[in-house]
Amino acid sequence: MSYVTIDQVTKGYENQVVLNDISIILKKGEFATLLGQSGCGKSTLLRSIAGLEGVDAGRILIDGKDITNLSPRQREVGMVFQSYALFPNMSVFDNIAYGLKMKKVKNVKSRVKEMIEMVDLIGKEESYPHQLSGGQQQRVALARALVMEPKVLLLDEPLSALDAKIRKSLQKELKRIQKELDITTIFVTHDQEEAMTLSDRIFVMNKGQVVQSGSPSEIYTSPVNTFVAKFIGNYNVCNMEVFRKLVRSTELKGNEIAIRPEVLQLVSVGEDSLDLQENWDIKGFIKDVSMTGNVLRYEVETEESAFHVDYLHHRGKMFEQGARVHILVPKKECIIL
Repeated sequence: MSYVTIDQVTKGYENQVVLNDISIILKKGEFATLLGQSGCGKSTLLRSIAGLEGVDAGRILIDGKDITNLSPRQREVGMVFQSYALFPNMSVFDNIAYGLKMKKVKNVKSRVKEMIEMVDLIGKEESYPHQLSGGQQQRVALARALVMEPKVLLLDEPLSALDAKIRKSLQKELKRIQKELDITTIFVTHDQEEAMTLSDRIFVMNKGQVVQSGSPSEIYTSPVNTFVAKFIGNYNVCNMEVFRKLVRSTELKGNEIAIRPEVLQLVSVGEDSLDLQENWDIKGFIKDVSMTGNVLRYEVETEESAFHVDYLHHRGKMFEQGARVHILVPKKECIIL
């Protein structure tokens, strides 16, 4: 059953369409991510759900209630911003309690205490924002949103200002808290890895439209077009005419072909272990070798194009720059675009 419904929402500024007839349906307790490049409309959509931006057409419903024209306070949503937006003259406790006090809610102290425990800020109750790390400030912002018991939690790139180690730690914490509270969450990011880590479903946006939606696995393994393939998974995207020439075959149809770098295999020229029934064979040479953490990335130059090939980095055989190789391309892993 749908819990959040974005129904044909459209919004523009002057002559520019920012949101173009967007429709999204979410289930209760789902963690959904709006993923896309800067300017694609993802933050505008989030702000429209929060009531911070109006829409020109369409409807927004939460738990069956049309909130399209309601004020932000009436929408029962909580929002966490990239900038944290904490009150600098208030302690951690008072920052979290602020919304409850404004609503004159009873048992403020117990609710704030419970939230402080949930976000692991015990002992920091009387600290001020300037005395906290970036990660701790973000926990305060999250607790301040959650303590109001919103029906939907909105997160606008809340981890992007943090360093990589803290960001990964908070990703785990955020997912744990979201599942524990079973709260429907909409997360905005331009970071593909972050979206893959956190999401139940991803909505890839481009130029004000949702171009593909699905689980992280579906998005990564089955991109629907060239934009998604290049943006989501570092795919090798090759013009079909060029690819047919490289593999010396005319049986392939379509405009372009996409191949993930980790499914490719390199074999030294001169070796006999080439399975040409299950694979296409492309000859080339190692142009460059780079290392990103535990992944070795080879850039292989061919007569018509260049391919990236990813290997897990471990002790053993490595191909040197300049080495001549075969690229074995599994036929079943080729995606026709």
